[in-house]
Amino acid sequence: MKKALFIDRDGTILVEPKSDYQVDSFEKFAFIPKSITNLARIFKELDYEFVMVTNQDGLGTDSYPEHTFWPYQNKMLEVLESEGITFDEILIDRSFEHEGLETRKPGIGMMKNYLAGEYDLANSFVIGDRQTDVKLAQNLGAKAIFIGEAAAEGASLSTNSWDDIYTFLKQQRTGRTASIRRSTSETDIQVELNLDGSGKMSISTGIGFFDHMLEQVGKHAKIDLSIKVKGDLHIDEHHTIEDTGLALGDAFLQALGDKRGISRYGFFLLPMDETLAQVAIDFSGRPWTVWQADFKREKVGDMPTEMFFHFFKSFSDTAKANLNIKVEGDNEHHKIEAIFKGFARALRMAIERDLHDNTIPSTKGIL
Repeated sequence: MKKALFIDRDGTILVEPKSDYQVDSFEKFAFIPKSITNLARIFKELDYEFVMVTNQDGLGTDSYPEHTFWPYQNKMLEVLESEGITFDEILIDRSFEHEGLETRKPGIGMMKNYLAGEYDLANSFVIGDRQTDVKLAQNLGAKAIFIGEAAAEGASLSTNSWDDIYTFLKQQRTGRTASIRRSTSETDIQVELNLDGSGKMSISTGIGFFDHMLEQVGKHAKIDLSIKVKGDLHIDEHHTIEDTGLALGDAFLQALGDKRGISRYGFFLLPMDETLAQVAIDFSGRPWTVWQADFKREKVGDMPTEMFFHFFKSFSDTAKANLNIKVEGDNEHHKIEAIFKGFARALRMAIERDLHDNTIPSTKGIL
């Protein structure tokens, strides 16, 4: 399937004039720093179609005559083409915001042919400098890259550097995903994992409280996670919980690959009412688990408390990670939920990739 970059114009490729937001003279005509260089690298090296999507308020009216737009639009395209950059389609909405037309970003009225199934929108990006660009990405089912000084909620990347955008997109070429099938006489488990997801999850283990805890991992680590388990629950919960931990650890090991560019270490101190959980992880290539957590109840929900340690130990063994977990508190539900949330946030930190360093985070050169 095809992938696309839906690229805004003003504020993204060209500097947007703060006076009237219209590039209608050569005095106002300037490219965003390093936009040309990095667009050329992306176009040449990566597998994306380029689509320009821009709102030009009132183009063709007295407030924005055609002759004040096209010379600078055409000059921009001429400069970009001289560097090997071309657009498969240029979509220009001429309406005013108050008209509320479906063709105006974040509406997708101009882009319906991209919804027909030929494009892999989940791995396509909208690049722009406004929240409407982020919303457009959501409406398309794509991801967003936001250009600006502050972070934008819902964007996969917020930056004011085209160098960062190039590096980020280059990293997407080798997606960090895994699909694990673990089938024994006791359990049949399917795990689908995307480390660069957004927190989408589908969890079904047959143990309600365990499902709830695994959902915390997907949500707070911001990974896409699907876990489907058929286990011998007519015997007890042991095999289902243990084998889920083993399969999930296998998935992380596969998705991380050679671990190039990751932070490697993650640690988080998480309060939950009267409870305080501390979780630290190191994807070192060496499994080890430290567990300092005591539970007075036999079960929380329908999950035996003795199996909490067993789950994390199983994950550590197959993910080949050091895992250190401590918790203090009075409420058993709060304690284990704080541990899972802290685990998720530690994972999120450890798997994060450095845009400026794609080396293996070890002096050994291997993890």
